[in-house]
Amino acid sequence: MHFQGAIIGLASFLIIGLFHPIVIKTEYHIGKKAWPVFLLVGIGLTVLSFFIESTLLSAIVAVFAFSSFWSIKELFEQEQRVKKGWFPANPKKKKTTNEHNGEGQS
Repeated sequence: MHFQGAIIGLASFLIIGLFHPIVIKTEYHIGKKAWPVFLLVGIGLTVLSFFIESTLLSAIVAVFAFSSFWSIKELFEQEQRVKKGWFPANPKKKKTTNEHNGEGQS
């Protein structure tokens, strides 16, 4: 039997599950301005996946990379979820000038 597909599927499930709280905590403590970190991690891991000989490991690293890319979108959406009151806002996090003036809100 071949288990690589199931292992990649399980790894994908776990990686996506890992990124969910990372996005929430990142938005809470830093905000959406942290998106370049997710971009750099995604690019770095994508490039790394090209050089890994093991198909299994390369695929898992690539799933991690593309989950990082997806987290950029989720980071911006998480900010909207906080504005809707679905998640708590960090009272210690500095608000931007646009937020103070009521601008930039949808």
